[in-house]
Amino acid sequence: MTWLVTGGAGYVGSHVALAFRQVGLDVVVLDDLSSGHREFVPPDVPFVDGSVVDTELVRTALAEHAVEGVVHLAGFKYAGVSVDRPLHTYEQNVTGTGRLLQAMAAEGVDRIVFSSSAAVYGTPDVELVTEATPTGPESPYGRSKLIDEWMLADQARATGLRHTSLRYFNVVGSGSPALYDTSPHNLFPVVFEALLAGRTPRINGDDYPTPDGTCVRDYIHVTDLAAAHVAAAQALAADRPLAPVYNLGSGDGVSVRQIMDTVAKVTQIDFTPAVGPRRAGDPARIVASGELAARDLDWAMRHSLADMVTSAWQARSAH
Repeated sequence: MTWLVTGGAGYVGSHVALAFRQVGLDVVVLDDLSSGHREFVPPDVPFVDGSVVDTELVRTALAEHAVEGVVHLAGFKYAGVSVDRPLHTYEQNVTGTGRLLQAMAAEGVDRIVFSSSAAVYGTPDVELVTEATPTGPESPYGRSKLIDEWMLADQARATGLRHTSLRYFNVVGSGSPALYDTSPHNLFPVVFEALLAGRTPRINGDDYPTPDGTCVRDYIHVTDLAAAHVAAAQALAADRPLAPVYNLGSGDGVSVRQIMDTVAKVTQIDFTPAVGPRRAGDPARIVASGELAARDLDWAMRHSLADMVTSAWQARSAH
């Protein structure tokens, strides 16, 4: 039983591939290395260098490796940058997913776990986001993820495709010293790089209506996230019923200041973060419920904030 992990050389994708192998499932990784890293893929894992936009390449990979299902994580992931590069975003995320589905249909592969995003909700005006919360994406990235979910549902109605989509917020931590977040836009690597360069990390706004005045967000450990992808794939493989979408959330969230305090404690670098003005459009709080995923995918927050920061720092320090 082999699963194709698209984007499997990226930060999240490499952890998903690792989680599959840890439960004894074979994987093959497809990645164009535009943001992934070849060294994130173990030497004994089959690697296909290319893009999901290349239908024939994907068909060949599916056939040669007798793939049963796909975990689709490949795509352009930078919501802010997508505003300036909308056509590139839609090409990679919407066209790419469409061509992947074409390749799957041609090769008779009928199971897919899709890596979606909380960006489909935009700026929700509720204390706790659930799967019933109305979607309202505010960037080409968020809209592309929602369009992808629609495509999966339409293809399922047309062909019987088995699918589910996992929506999640901020992924942090590391499950291996060899794997770490290299994004120039995510909070943990931004803070770490500032500290390593001798600069003081900054908080954007401390006057929000939250307990400590800083933004509250959902942060989840990457290994918990990866385990949910495996659970979803196993459920699809066993023909167990799944909901079309699941939120992977903590239910309570943590603040930016809590993160900064934990980083100082873990790194033993004494710093007081600088405080800048609010960023336009930043809501005070975005937190999701994970109850539905807990019911169907054994989803749980198995790591504390200290675990998240410690594992991320150790992996980053190793490089």
